[in-house]
Amino acid sequence: MSFPPRLAVVDLETTGAHLQRDGITEIAIIRIEHGEVVERWETLVNPGRPIPPNLQQFIGITDEMVAGAPSFAEVADKVQALLADTVFVAHNARFDYGFLKNALGALDRRLDLPVMCTIKLSRALFPQHHRHGLDALIERHGLVCEARHRAMGDTDALLQFIRLVEGDVEPDVLRQAVERAMKAPARPPGLPEGAIEGMPDTPGLYLFFASEQPPEGGRPDVPIHIGRAASLRTRVIEHLSAAGRNGKDGELARQVRRVDWIETAGELSSLLLEIDMLRDRQPLSQRLQRPGDEAFALRVDPARRRPPVLERVRIGATDPGEWVGLYGAFGSRKEADNLLRELAMAYQLCPQRLGIEPVGKGACAAHRQKQCAGVCAGKEKPEAHDTRLLGALESVRLKPWPWPGAVRVVEHQAASGLLACHVFDQGCYLGTTDMPDEASALCAGPRRFDLDRYRMLMRWLAVPANRERVELIPS
Repeated sequence: MSFPPRLAVVDLETTGAHLQRDGITEIAIIRIEHGEVVERWETLVNPGRPIPPNLQQFIGITDEMVAGAPSFAEVADKVQALLADTVFVAHNARFDYGFLKNALGALDRRLDLPVMCTIKLSRALFPQHHRHGLDALIERHGLVCEARHRAMGDTDALLQFIRLVEGDVEPDVLRQAVERAMKAPARPPGLPEGAIEGMPDTPGLYLFFASEQPPEGGRPDVPIHIGRAASLRTRVIEHLSAAGRNGKDGELARQVRRVDWIETAGELSSLLLEIDMLRDRQPLSQRLQRPGDEAFALRVDPARRRPPVLERVRIGATDPGEWVGLYGAFGSRKEADNLLRELAMAYQLCPQRLGIEPVGKGACAAHRQKQCAGVCAGKEKPEAHDTRLLGALESVRLKPWPWPGAVRVVEHQAASGLLACHVFDQGCYLGTTDMPDEASALCAGPRRFDLDRYRMLMRWLAVPANRERVELIPS
């Protein structure tokens, strides 16, 4: 026999995937010794918190069903007795193991068992297949599951899978696959088991924290890092695998003690949320984001005879439809000055007249190096210089809004059921609704330019497939 002599095949149902804020609603354990089932046990558990309505509908466990069920503390002795001296077996095992370990830890009890994941076992034995979820195993191997998404129903299906591979697979091959299925994943040493295994493979944001629990007393919970992912679980596991390496990524991963996440309806939803979260939460490892109203543009004042002839005009939180004679959009003086230096070099413009070099006596340093046409030395008329400047600035004028009015982008994530309809006009974000038919109501709101959202939107629209999803909202 290639399996360990004592196994505990386990399945949990929970109120969600977060170790700290979710609870267990059902437990099933089948204990196997030397190939024989010695005990089967299942119970509903009162999680001490509401079960989300979508989960009640999905798994069939309701608040009413668990209202009179025992708490986890009341069944903890039984759970530990069934698991004693076994290898803990489950599908996506680190999730179930992590929840039980966390629940026992809250009672000052320990859980320290070797773990075997049947997802990893299936991948090791059947690498030709891409899907290894329980539904895929049931379909592929003809397993019988009389109560899918209920704890004992899923546990019975796993037991059938174990029996099947034990009878069909060569002992040496099975032994090697079991070893791979029992290999612990790479993770930061301070991150509890099960903290990331329950994360969905859907779009969203993930947050890393250096503390195991949120602060008490309603104090701000400041993350050390906020990231965005098209597939949350895959990206977070990849990110945290750097814990064993040197460098910035490795140091960050080793600090992680807690992971939280927010699912979104799609990439654009994640991009919009990321901007808000970076500003509001100000993660320790990332540069602070500037307020959205600090953006400015440049305008040439032809009436000025003395330099500088460029004035900075605040455009943050203003309506682009009211802008006149403005060029570019900048988040800082340094950003604008760097661009002006490039234009000065390319078009022989005077740094003094542009305001990026103090006005002194005589010609500017660039003229002495033959990089300025000489307006500062009386060798060029200001009008000629400023005409050339206006031509140079055309390259950074914001592109016209390509639609005659407001538009919407609808995103829908089938796995989570999330739907979002985002509304934009003149490069401004007007809001989001989960009712696409009500998108026109958002058009009545004011247009307020936000540089970070504008730049994000322009990058997103630069992808042809994204642009094709834009729908004009009838006026």
